[in-house]
Amino acid sequence: MPATVTLEVTAGALRGRAFVFDERTTCVVGRSPDCSPRIPDDREHRTISRHHCLLDINPPDLRVRDFGSLNGTYVNGEKIGQRDKGLTPEEAKARSYPERDLADGDTITLGETVFRVRIEVPPSCASCGAELPDGADAGVPCADCRRAAPRPARSPVPLDGFTVLEELGRGGMGAVYLARDERTGDRVALKVMLPKAAAGRTARERFLREAEVTRGLRHPNIASLHEIGVDGDGFFFTMEYCSGGSLDRLAARHGGVLPVDEAVPLMLEVLDGLGHAHGEGIVHRDLSPHNILLAGDGTAKVSDFGLAKAFDQAGLSGLTRTGAAAGKPTFMPRQQVINFKYARPEVDLWAAGACLYWLLTGRYPRDFPRGRDPWQIVLQERPVPLRKRDPALPRALADVVDEAVQDQPAIAFTDAADLRRALGDAL
Repeated sequence: MPATVTLEVTAGALRGRAFVFDERTTCVVGRSPDCSPRIPDDREHRTISRHHCLLDINPPDLRVRDFGSLNGTYVNGEKIGQRDKGLTPEEAKARSYPERDLADGDTITLGETVFRVRIEVPPSCASCGAELPDGADAGVPCADCRRAAPRPARSPVPLDGFTVLEELGRGGMGAVYLARDERTGDRVALKVMLPKAAAGRTARERFLREAEVTRGLRHPNIASLHEIGVDGDGFFFTMEYCSGGSLDRLAARHGGVLPVDEAVPLMLEVLDGLGHAHGEGIVHRDLSPHNILLAGDGTAKVSDFGLAKAFDQAGLSGLTRTGAAAGKPTFMPRQQVINFKYARPEVDLWAAGACLYWLLTGRYPRDFPRGRDPWQIVLQERPVPLRKRDPALPRALADVVDEAVQDQPAIAFTDAADLRRALGDAL
């Protein structure tokens, strides 16, 4: 049995219900139809906001974040967030609101609705994270680990047969190195991903299964994944090396904006790669200019297919939507904010439209001013029309890009070929 987080409703109209979570997810709680758990939208519950608070869940960890609700979110009777009575919702959005880590037995109160937190953690091996039998002592090695001989110290990038030449980049989950494959002499990109949360064998195996699926992707506009390795807590991948760097670095070399006749052809190539992957049943889920790479001849290649999102969904990234280290959902549609596991092809197409928008203007589709909650912005704000950023951009192209980045009530483009055709016709 994996670790679980259970929210038991002990007061309010939902009393008696229980919401059980046994894997990585997030929830937006409120009266809006797209919330889950959803509070009834009636007179009795008007003190609860439509998007009241966010629950960031990675069993056994749980954190709540208030969204600047009118009447506040309470943890164990203590108010952790509320907009001032004199502020409009728009004024309140300009302020940040606190969050709180939760433990077993804590209560969350929204209006008259009370959730009691129940956290169950089965005993697990202190070394490999494997679940131990009921009654076993927690925090001790399992039988397999006790039998295993001590491992010698390894190099910082421990993949046999590869020599690290230089570091190419570093991010929140690890680093990427340029390496040489000693068997072939080829240069490859060596990606190291280090978990931020303790994870059991099941979570690691789930992530490796997803990574193995993406290894089969072969297309001129997809950076190939070659080999997968594991050493201790770390994961290692060798990938096709793209000497042209990433799309965000290309934009930086051009002052932050690319001309239409350069940006659109690159995005057409990206859509070709996405279309192939979608045809194989694989969705990227985390597309951005950072992981669109350029080969030596300038060909665009989509990288990291599904890896970052699979890493997060396996619970290996910790709590990624709250806390000081949380990123901004700048290339994420609201569907992924509402539903952590939303993995349909259209999320990639929305992100592709957002990437093109960014390349043409140097701005994100939505504004993310300092001090405002970025997740709430994606939930409640619509993208800014492209020609409001730059009136000189062609109207036909702007119309297509604006359609591509709309996500209320649904994402317009659901097929990569359709978006590719629309962009081509607009040139």
